[in-house]
Amino acid sequence: MTVNGHELLIGVTGGIAAYKTAALVSRLVQAGAGVSVVMTRSATRLVGPKTFEALSGRPVRTRTFGPGAHAHIKLAEAADLLCVAPATANFLAKAACGLADDLLSTVLLSFDGPVVMAPSMNSRMWEKPAVQRNVEQLRADGIVLIGPEEGYLSCGTRGPGRMAAPERIFEVIAEQLKAVGDRQ
Repeated sequence: MTVNGHELLIGVTGGIAAYKTAALVSRLVQAGAGVSVVMTRSATRLVGPKTFEALSGRPVRTRTFGPGAHAHIKLAEAADLLCVAPATANFLAKAACGLADDLLSTVLLSFDGPVVMAPSMNSRMWEKPAVQRNVEQLRADGIVLIGPEEGYLSCGTRGPGRMAAPERIFEVIAEQLKAVGDRQ
């Protein structure tokens, strides 16, 4: 399984697991992928964009309206795969409904390749019927969801809600890229 030579777009939302995404980006870059990062405003309050800029060697996009026209289209067209990690309950709901109110959600609606999401949230949130309906809709739409895993959560409880390990997300990304290659 390889990511070498592929262009990847990593979306980071405002879950505490955003710090794990830094390890994922580092691993992808070390394996030869070109990685561009889009962060939600909430994500930037947990991990600074400079962290991802240093790891990816590229500027991090955080705003819908910034330099250049149609940033969401350009980002979507340049990538072979989009991965959102962590994917919060808020982002899952936006994605399931087709809501586009920030750069990452507009990129998702513009993107026509494989999409991988790694949910992360408190177990009570994960188990809510509304979240499970959104998860079912996303799977029906062809989005690959990884986890969440069960374990200790940042709120001090145990249960399902931990974002999958960066290495597991890396493996799924590589599998998805191989599957696309096999179909071509």
